[in-house]
Amino acid sequence: MVRANGAVSLRELARVVQTSEVTVRRDVRALEAEGLLDRRHGGAVLPGGLTRESGFPQKSHLSTAEKTAIADLAAGLVGEGEAIVVGAGTTTQELARRLARVPGLTVVTNSLLVAQALAHANRVEVVMTGGTLRGSNYALVGSGAEQSLQGLRVSRAFLSGSGLTAERGLSTSNMLSASVDRALVHAAAEVVVLADHTKLGADTMFQTVPTELITRLVTDEPPLHDERAAAELQSLADQGVEVTVAGPDADTPGGDAPPPGSRPRRDMPLPGQRRTQNGGLGPQLRSASALADVSGEQRARVADLRRR
Repeated sequence: MVRANGAVSLRELARVVQTSEVTVRRDVRALEAEGLLDRRHGGAVLPGGLTRESGFPQKSHLSTAEKTAIADLAAGLVGEGEAIVVGAGTTTQELARRLARVPGLTVVTNSLLVAQALAHANRVEVVMTGGTLRGSNYALVGSGAEQSLQGLRVSRAFLSGSGLTAERGLSTSNMLSASVDRALVHAAAEVVVLADHTKLGADTMFQTVPTELITRLVTDEPPLHDERAAAELQSLADQGVEVTVAGPDADTPGGDAPPPGSRPRRDMPLPGQRRTQNGGLGPQLRSASALADVSGEQRARVADLRRR
């Protein structure tokens, strides 16, 4: 499966071979020892280190349910008449499909897939950047794309990437893609990162958004045994990132029903505040699922939250 797709998640492997993720993780570790693949947080890839990047056909088959849940929640952050930028990626493509229903929306993007998803939305205006087409992810990159973003100002940027850590922020494996993503960030008052749990704790070659510039992270519920992902979420929240997690058993704040097919979100306030990119003081949120850390005290807190 790794040879065919370039990357695969442990969750998907366990489903295909009908066994537990614990068993799959042990077998992946053995395959890595033989040099047949490289383990990554929540999955495995072909050998190649930080510089390897899977193409769109490979990425589109990974964590599809998680990306759908993330896109459902992220779409709820966008209001009528807003102007936003949306970067390239399979998760942002899912977001774009949901944005087609937002009236009066203006979307600036360097992604052909995002533009295609919005092409028939008669109430949404799509603005494409210039640039050179990068075929592996159907994105426009290079100086033409960056120059077309100069002088632009929008309310939010929605970005994805190859990895996300509290220490380094969002990163990607391609230099040209990273440069355009940084230009998208510069154009936005707030930055929303869309990343499923398999990207938490992964670090790739080129930094796109440092942690201090990330306003909000929208992610999915990590597996209960995935302590590394939970710890990374906790660290991101501790640094002031608002964390919104698609969870199977949480109530949606405000009493609004989530979109069909979505999983509700769970947020929890953090003590203190930090300054957002535009200079204001933003509220801090902590994901309840992110509290599932290794200590008994934290586990007790999670159990208490779920009972409530």
